[in-house]
Amino acid sequence: MNTARLGHAPTLDIHFGDNLPIIQEFPSASFDLIYIDPPFNTGRTQARTQIKTTRDDNGDREGFKGKRYRTVRVGTKAFTDTFDDFLGFLEPRLEEVFRLLKPNGSFFLHLDYREVHYVKVLLDGIFGRDSFINEIVWAYDYGARSKKKWSAKHDNILWYAKNPNDYTYRYEDIDRIPYMAPGLVTPEKVARGKTPTDTWWHTIVSPNGKEKTGYPTQKPLGVINRLIRVHSNPGDRVLDFFAGSGTIGEAAIKQHRNAVLVDSNEEAMSVMAKRLTFACPTFHNWAPDPADLPEPTLLDTIGA
Repeated sequence: MNTARLGHAPTLDIHFGDNLPIIQEFPSASFDLIYIDPPFNTGRTQARTQIKTTRDDNGDREGFKGKRYRTVRVGTKAFTDTFDDFLGFLEPRLEEVFRLLKPNGSFFLHLDYREVHYVKVLLDGIFGRDSFINEIVWAYDYGARSKKKWSAKHDNILWYAKNPNDYTYRYEDIDRIPYMAPGLVTPEKVARGKTPTDTWWHTIVSPNGKEKTGYPTQKPLGVINRLIRVHSNPGDRVLDFFAGSGTIGEAAIKQHRNAVLVDSNEEAMSVMAKRLTFACPTFHNWAPDPADLPEPTLLDTIGA
């Protein structure tokens, strides 16, 4: 029974540990949507330094209306993003994805240009080439510029449907975006906006925004909300077994989907525990320190 469709609060389960043995215990055909954002195998340490600023006439940076601010370093979160056999690491997990998806379920794999082409060939072998529906390019314009090549400012998201003739695509729930040349279309179309293509322009998580958790690989809710809203139905069950900061969990719960998250990083668990307190999650193999958590506000935030 789909309890979320009956007005009950959606459920959130968060598992701590190596994702492969954990997901191997999940029943077959038990998820409507699976999204993962695994490490990109960049060969570097992924780090995110947290800072705060305070007003100081002798500060090290200039802010709004020329006022000076002093930067205080709060801390750094980091992990090593290196695999000797990246495809060998992913393959058994991708095979589990196929097993775990319902017959009309969809899978989204978020990677960058270094690995996406190799992994697509691997997925074609697992799902079948006909199950490949789209490659979504998430384009952003932030950060340093290369002086030796075209600066890489996009990620790749591969979409596979278990059954290419039967999958969820809620066209009417797609958010509209402005026309780039509004003078070429009617005023009615300008007012309505247009649907996005397979290239999504969206900024990264703002370093100073409320959404920011400080986790190194956090993805913006704007991108994830679109995936959840269009490719699942209220009451559906969503899985992310490289959960990181828990963006999939927040997007799913606030759009009345049930979610299961898995991560092996203790720092990720702490971030998710604080971020997702509003959803009253059930933790498996790990327990947060109650003193670190805000008071849950489920009724105030569900559906926000």
